[in-house]
Amino acid sequence: MESALASVPGTDPDFVQRLTRQLEATETRLADAVSISDEFVQWTARHLLNAGGKRIRPLIVLLAASFGDAERTEVIDAATLVELTHLASLYHDDVMDSAPTRRGTASAHEIWGNSVAILTGDFLFARASALSATLGARYSALHAHTFERLCLGQMHETVGPREGDDPFSHYLSVLSDKTASLLAIAGQLGALASGASEEVAETMREYGEKAGLAFQLADDVLDLRSDPSSSGKQAGTDLREGVPTMPTLLVRRRHADAPDERTADIVGRLDGDLSDDAALAELVDLLRADPAVEETAQMARDLVAEAIEILRALPDAPGRDALEALTTGLVDREV
Repeated sequence: MESALASVPGTDPDFVQRLTRQLEATETRLADAVSISDEFVQWTARHLLNAGGKRIRPLIVLLAASFGDAERTEVIDAATLVELTHLASLYHDDVMDSAPTRRGTASAHEIWGNSVAILTGDFLFARASALSATLGARYSALHAHTFERLCLGQMHETVGPREGDDPFSHYLSVLSDKTASLLAIAGQLGALASGASEEVAETMREYGEKAGLAFQLADDVLDLRSDPSSSGKQAGTDLREGVPTMPTLLVRRRHADAPDERTADIVGRLDGDLSDDAALAELVDLLRADPAVEETAQMARDLVAEAIEILRALPDAPGRDALEALTTGLVDREV
């Protein structure tokens, strides 16, 4: 597992050692949470868990907890709850997007079919809900609200903007619900589980909303600039499935406002058949050279600056320094 801790260099060694220990404890807890006597379900439920991941959301839980008593047992439970919910959503997302790979391995639906993948995601959501219940009613309510946002975000992405809707506002609302909601609850639950103040919990929630948008816009760039051998994701996956991204929205707006031959060519390819690998690769190359990609990257950097500004309300401590480094490092590496 390539931990997100790699993105927080220069942090106090003792602090990093504690985070490492707690991430390892979370990993053990995750394995226990997906354990089931049914041999087939245990195999499907562990598929993405075994594939690894940066564990960004559990790390945010742990960093938020550093502003209270980070050694409380509820903290590891909260970190596990958030990552379980994230893993469950990935099973569903990959079906909706027809994504062939995830984290460098075949997606669950590619191996077992859509029905098994969806039901595995449901199973993980059920396990996450059970864990939230052990933490208390407030945790369950916050988790249920996040689950609702995940569903709404996916639904709104699938249906698309209604007539008269601004496509950019619609897209950002989708990102807010599909991605930012999990980072927001990660920060909020981490603070609450550690007994930190309500002010810290609210700051972490606001930070997560902003950082989540930044991370997803960085992913939009990564979808075009990625090297499958290192990212585990084929470049142009979103293009092939017709999923709107910020670069494609910017290109379409430019085409509507001031069309030129090159932009018209890109839009025509976006609306064409991209089932052929060569056709997809040609479009990816065109977009990589288009200013819309760097414009999206700059949007992500601007959101990072706003997220870091929100963190200024927190006490000056190793946890705040690590959050700033994490936010900057992950986005810069991807854009």
